[in-house]
Amino acid sequence: MVWLRRTTHYLFIVVVAVNSTLLTINAGDYIFYTDWMWTSFVVFSVSQSTMLAVGAIYYMLFTGVPGTATYYATIMAIYTWVAKGAWFALGYPYDFVVVPVWIPSAMLMDLAYWATRRNKHAAILIGGTLVGLSFPLFNMVNLLLVRDPLEVAFKYPRPTLPAYMTPIEPQVGKFYNSPVALGSGAGAVLTVPIAALGAKLNTWTYRWMA
Repeated sequence: MVWLRRTTHYLFIVVVAVNSTLLTINAGDYIFYTDWMWTSFVVFSVSQSTMLAVGAIYYMLFTGVPGTATYYATIMAIYTWVAKGAWFALGYPYDFVVVPVWIPSAMLMDLAYWATRRNKHAAILIGGTLVGLSFPLFNMVNLLLVRDPLEVAFKYPRPTLPAYMTPIEPQVGKFYNSPVALGSGAGAVLTVPIAALGAKLNTWTYRWMA
């Protein structure tokens, strides 16, 4: 019976990582595309960091092993790179699809859990805050390595975009001066309660497996 439970929870990790990858594509569609990246950076940074936090802390607390959050983020990254490869195979440039950087933020959550001797509340508060703060930073560094997003946008528009959603010149300065700072601030606040939700899901899972 023990081996069955272990196999089940590892399958859970894989299945939810795949589903969360699909959900992030739907909820934060343009996080993967450079066309609207600069205008949507804050909104989708928050959506991605919360999606990472809820799944990562769920499985980290489910197994009780520091490192599970990074394992979860790695699976998400693999499936996202598969999606990137699919777009590339369709003839789009390598820079057209931007893969979110999940792993470093998940490592910080693992570190918080390990450093506090597997304290669940510390993982929620400290780990959740670190994920929300760091995720926009890592992704902006990632975007700086990509060629001009607007050039890619106008040269290779998404085939599913209707005409009225053609990318426009971003007016970043009119709304906020630093998308990284705003994304980190909003993420740090919102990721903590979402991480708490992920921790609460363990209660329901244990009841289901009982």
